[in-house]
Amino acid sequence: MAETPVALARWRAWRSKAVRWISGGREGFVSRYAAHLAVILLVAFALSLKGIELPRAVADLPTPTPAPYLGERARIPLADRGSLRVVTTQALVRAPVPHTTIPDRPRREVITYTVRSGDTVLGIAAKFGLQGETIVWANASLEDSPDFLMPGQILNILPVDGVYHTVQEKDTLESIAKKYKVDVSAITECEYNNLTEPYKLVLGQHLIIPGGEKPYVARYISAWKGPVPDNVERGTGLFGWPTSGYVTQRYWSQHRAIDIGAPAGTPVYAADSGFVTFAGWTKLGYGRLIVIDHRNGFITYYAHLNACYVEAGESVGKGTLIGAVGSTGRSTGPHLHFEVRYKGVQRNPFVYLPR
Repeated sequence: MAETPVALARWRAWRSKAVRWISGGREGFVSRYAAHLAVILLVAFALSLKGIELPRAVADLPTPTPAPYLGERARIPLADRGSLRVVTTQALVRAPVPHTTIPDRPRREVITYTVRSGDTVLGIAAKFGLQGETIVWANASLEDSPDFLMPGQILNILPVDGVYHTVQEKDTLESIAKKYKVDVSAITECEYNNLTEPYKLVLGQHLIIPGGEKPYVARYISAWKGPVPDNVERGTGLFGWPTSGYVTQRYWSQHRAIDIGAPAGTPVYAADSGFVTFAGWTKLGYGRLIVIDHRNGFITYYAHLNACYVEAGESVGKGTLIGAVGSTGRSTGPHLHFEVRYKGVQRNPFVYLPR
């Protein structure tokens, strides 16, 4: 490689001299044969250069940087590649967990739910993101009171809050809308009803009334009809807790009472002094019930009792033992259903009970 530039230089110098000599103006025999000789020499010299390797351009390459030492690596058989196992005990590696995210989609139909022991209307409603009123208004068996819950009972669960209506004779969209205090469009535009023009209702057809509501109907029982003794104690107006336990259901629009959960047989006491107007079994879902008239406008109800220790017509003082907690009537478990009524209107017991 080092001699190549020198050989090229000699070749170029010799060629220049030959050309000058040939073109020097000589004529005749000498110049003609000299020209032939020059051509022969040029060819011979070119052939002699055939084995010479010409220089090549060399690209400037960056100096390689050594890779950092990563330590010894475990050899993984092809059959094990892609598995979720950790292949070395020298490190803790989180295994990938395949997961497919399924977006929550709104429910588009009425489903059913089977009541279990310990269920309450509010608890069931919370499971499905609904209001307690919707559970009551979708099930005729609960319309008089949500206390009519029983284990094994099957309930309709609406996809939205509102009322579940069964079409009756002479029903029209206008009459149904008026009954539940909504616009007709709320019914016709509800995608769950699948109504198309011209709107024709069929007897027995079920309609969801979004935003609809029903009025609350209080339950009343027959009061004491006998004479009231002159020595009956009058209530103080200051109530005490009727039993010990925990509140399992609060007072709300469709449950105008409180439920106090307690073991069966837990003592139940008169919340205030008064006169027992009812003690016994009812067909209204209360099971065994005691009603006390406090002679000052207040009346208290004690329902689902296992036993009644007093009878109608008796006078009781505040704190008198009157019965035992039970689960009689329409009930999902042992508890005391406690109501306070003032002049015939159901009131929130929490307003009158000590904190």
